[in-house]
Amino acid sequence: MPESPVVLHAIEFPVERKLHSRKLTIHGWCFDISGEHLKGVRAKVGGQTFTARRKRPRPYLGYRYPNHTEAALSGFLIEVDLPRGRSVIRVECKRADGKWVLVEELPVSAPWIAWPWKKKDPGHDYATWVQHYDTIHPEDLAKLKREGDALVNGPVISVLLPVYNTPIRWLKRVIETVLDQAYPKWELCIADDASPDPQVRKVIESYAASDPRIKVVFRPANGHIVAATNSALELASGPYVALLDHDDELRPHALLEMAREIIARPDAVLIYSDEDHVDEVGVRYDPYFKPDFNYDLLLAQNCICHLGVYRTEVVRDMGGFRAGTEGAQDWDLALRIYEAVGPNRIHHIPKILYHWRSIEGSTARGVSQKSYASSAGQRVVEDHLARTCQSVVAVEELNPGQLRVRRNLSEPPPVAIIIPTRNFRHLLEVAVESVLARTDYPHFRLVIVDNDSNEESTLDYLASLQAQGKAEVIRVPGPFNYSLLNNRAVAACSEQVICLLNNDIEIHERDWLREMVSQAVRPDVGAVGTKLYYPDGRIQHAGVILGMGGAAGHWLKGCESSNRSHGGRLHLCQNFSAVTAACLVVERRKYLEVGGLDEGDFKVAFNDIDFCLKLDHAGYRNVYTPFAEMSHHESASRGAEERTVLGKERATRETLLLRRKWQSYCEADPAYNVNLSMLHEDGSLSFPPRVGEWLARRQRGYSPSSASLPAPVASEVNV
Repeated sequence: MPESPVVLHAIEFPVERKLHSRKLTIHGWCFDISGEHLKGVRAKVGGQTFTARRKRPRPYLGYRYPNHTEAALSGFLIEVDLPRGRSVIRVECKRADGKWVLVEELPVSAPWIAWPWKKKDPGHDYATWVQHYDTIHPEDLAKLKREGDALVNGPVISVLLPVYNTPIRWLKRVIETVLDQAYPKWELCIADDASPDPQVRKVIESYAASDPRIKVVFRPANGHIVAATNSALELASGPYVALLDHDDELRPHALLEMAREIIARPDAVLIYSDEDHVDEVGVRYDPYFKPDFNYDLLLAQNCICHLGVYRTEVVRDMGGFRAGTEGAQDWDLALRIYEAVGPNRIHHIPKILYHWRSIEGSTARGVSQKSYASSAGQRVVEDHLARTCQSVVAVEELNPGQLRVRRNLSEPPPVAIIIPTRNFRHLLEVAVESVLARTDYPHFRLVIVDNDSNEESTLDYLASLQAQGKAEVIRVPGPFNYSLLNNRAVAACSEQVICLLNNDIEIHERDWLREMVSQAVRPDVGAVGTKLYYPDGRIQHAGVILGMGGAAGHWLKGCESSNRSHGGRLHLCQNFSAVTAACLVVERRKYLEVGGLDEGDFKVAFNDIDFCLKLDHAGYRNVYTPFAEMSHHESASRGAEERTVLGKERATRETLLLRRKWQSYCEADPAYNVNLSMLHEDGSLSFPPRVGEWLARRQRGYSPSSASLPAPVASEVNV
């Protein structure tokens, strides 16, 4: 235990006792709760001392402890060289009075021989994460049951379990996971869909006889999953129903968490949780840590799925589960719920409450195991789009369970593509020529905003573009102000749609602009961003996460383009709070409505983030589409300037301004998940998870994406 109770701390990546290397990096944070600033952090191993790199951003701590100025920059990392065999690492901090006090003791065992294997990255080690943060021990379960018994005002939750010829082993297991619930106010509604195996009926009748909360109907003829689920629904008497597949598992606290959420959000119509998979021997893998309700992602995949809990009367008023949607009946139900009540009564619990059983023939092995489920998903999305009068060309299957909605653009509106630049002809020429050669859009105009270029080759190139009628050049002199340059260009344009494009972009596919414009002209969509690559093919941008790395970071930055983590979101159209303006498409009227880019507070950085959040507050959804791909030589034309003292000071100032202005987004971005890291952009796990942030948000009853705040005053862009 720490020697000083006034020092708050955490070691973020659990250090395993047995290591594969004698080199170890310790990540953590600490600060003095008394308000005094710490003077140092170190690790001691035997006679060796290793000094920490400090003042690393931990924005979520700044929000949690707003009265402690050191909290937001309390992070540290220590690189330690360990001796062979067993040792103890003492992590210590130096208080303002000069005294070193113990933060943590970490017993470890380093190898005697440094084998040349690569150590597993702990940030992607789900087994380690589960061991430390998501394993329910007997004493934990006893506490949860006491809490469940005390929740006297909680609702009865009716668990709907359609059954058909389930292997007896898994049938018993799924029923027992309901019996083992920490929350006692449930009923299990089993509908056997005329299973041919007589043992199935015997097992069900045996369990029903043992607990009066188990209700059973045996259907006389097989009707498939929709008919069976509707039969289970007829048995339900609780105000909420939970959907459970016949070979899966509920976590012991699943219904308790749902009951808590229902009490906290009594208006809830649909509540869903995170999920993972479990194999035949109980090994958990492939977690899906989901965002809060994300409409465009729901069109691309069933991101609601399990565990889903629905208000019973609403489900019944809709006629229950819809025939013809077998295999995607819950996806169809979620879309119809959205149509009926909108997004604000759909809530998300960022906890793993459900295990998909991965056995031969189950959907958990992949939707391809049940091809009818994949085609049904395509149909339910098509039906939803038709019911909501959205004009589309087609709904295409990308992979089993993953869809692309191609939106109709029969009359493409004119687009102004705006490229700010200063010198660097070699970059600008690649950007311009790739736009001209690889854009099949019929109505676009290229507008280059020249900010005091003085290189002869650049000036010659700009003159040649104008002379050939390939581009219009607008001159805006003065210190570099990205917001001002774009605002001036937008004010000078009359096109319906604006595309902001960096001068270090290289277009890949010819239909990029058509795809982005088809999204941007949707009446409820604000900014549209796209998938950007580094020149070596790794991901540079696939949506922006607020609060990451101090202010904002790029989702899955640096990952391979084949990344399939967290539901394969990289490859799907979805909503983010913000997207980068390296390539951003928006209707001009929406740009003007929120005042364009901020020329005062965000001259260089975060102006695009601020702009997107203004659109979000005005009621527009921002969209990421992966179906317009290009390379981005990130900040290639401004890298040297950004490394100067003035550049660093400006970047720090703009970071603080963004966090102060958009604090609610930075502490809990609805497009992200508190179980994922805010330190790294690669989709790795959070050690520890930041569940406290979600609980605080639930207590406030506030969701950033549906904030009831004053809309920005409509104004023209400064000219």
